[in-house]
Amino acid sequence: MYKIKGLIITFLLSIFSVSVVTANTEENTDLQSLPLEEIRTFTEVFAKIKHDYVESVDDRQLLEDAIRGMLQGLDPHSTYLDRESYKDLQEGTSGEFGGLGIEVGMEDGFIKVISPIDGTPAEESGIEAGDLIIRLDSKTVKGMSLNEAVDLMRGKPGTDIILTILREGEEAPLEITLTRAIITAKSIISEILEPGFGYVRISSFQTHTAEDLRRSLDKLKEKNKNSLSGLILDLRNNPGGILNAAVGVSDLFLDNGLIVYTEGRIQDSKLKFNAKPSDILKDAPLIVLVNGGSASASEIVAGALQDHDRAIIMGERTFGKGSVQTILPMNDNAALKLTTARYFTPSGRSIQALGIEPDIIIENIRVNAEKNTNPMRIKEADLSGHLGNGNKESETEEGVSNDEDADLDKNQDQKKENKPSLAETDYQLYEALNVLKGLVIHMKKVG
Repeated sequence: MYKIKGLIITFLLSIFSVSVVTANTEENTDLQSLPLEEIRTFTEVFAKIKHDYVESVDDRQLLEDAIRGMLQGLDPHSTYLDRESYKDLQEGTSGEFGGLGIEVGMEDGFIKVISPIDGTPAEESGIEAGDLIIRLDSKTVKGMSLNEAVDLMRGKPGTDIILTILREGEEAPLEITLTRAIITAKSIISEILEPGFGYVRISSFQTHTAEDLRRSLDKLKEKNKNSLSGLILDLRNNPGGILNAAVGVSDLFLDNGLIVYTEGRIQDSKLKFNAKPSDILKDAPLIVLVNGGSASASEIVAGALQDHDRAIIMGERTFGKGSVQTILPMNDNAALKLTTARYFTPSGRSIQALGIEPDIIIENIRVNAEKNTNPMRIKEADLSGHLGNGNKESETEEGVSNDEDADLDKNQDQKKENKPSLAETDYQLYEALNVLKGLVIHMKKVG
């Protein structure tokens, strides 16, 4: 019994020594004494569990559970990382890990999907941001810690797992079967939407995201005569990631000024990040797309570019995670993920629990092309003996030419008509492109 008590006292003293060091760092001379009465209560509970619980309990497991309980009572993002969880976290930030490809958090005792990762089993199976996972195979997640749920979702590549989810708008729970895979998260996807107009999607903020973005933008410029008239930066369903990556991405589009700053209780948590010259787009119009799945690092970028009037933010209000988690390595290759600060946009806005309000709100609606319900509708060109348009060029489009070239053009037009338009496949992106075009036209006129 005394050995157990000694173990607990040693453990707790090691924790409180951190508080003492912190207080000394802040030159706080009014040090509070250790809560000996509470430590005595903790020791008594520990001893009773060891002696009276129906089954034998391992000391190490009991202490780790106590640590998890302390952290769980702080906020949803502070947690204890055992050896395996810490290893998984390191693999995740490097961009390759095993599992389903879901960024998750806790809500009301259930696992909430913050965002599926592009090109992963979760995204391909139709998992959506906002889904609540209530069962993993036959096990209910109620009462599980986040780490325990994540451990269950991970597994040998090629094996299946059934997720039972609650989704807004669905009357009954959905069961979705996913096949685990090695997840290689591609941080950057880019393309030219139309001549002069680039598109870049960042799916998560990893160690090399800023460097990868610079290379992607250089390639887009090469495809478009070494310049871009405008760019759409897509941060929808981006759950965040590394703070420095968000700073690096923001810095690419700013010439100077504050990007983000953090404030916490200890001196090390009070940081400021400033932009360095120069803007990689040379002041070309920029639109940032966000939604409810855009969190943390995504909100840093959107907030910085919004405060500097460098970009128009479009889409839906963001997730609202404005806290900073620091990874504190411990003995035995474990670590604490501890919330140590809040971050603020250049103008002093805290995004915590509020999110970023877009400049232009565009809901994610589905658009269907209107079908021609009147096949007998005719045009002027269909009228017998219609008046020509006065040009010497061929009147193929008006229906007076029947040569083979006209037939070929007609077939090509039919193929284009069969392909879904951007408005049908991604209405928010479609509207963003229209606004971007308008900005470019306006700049040319005022310039």
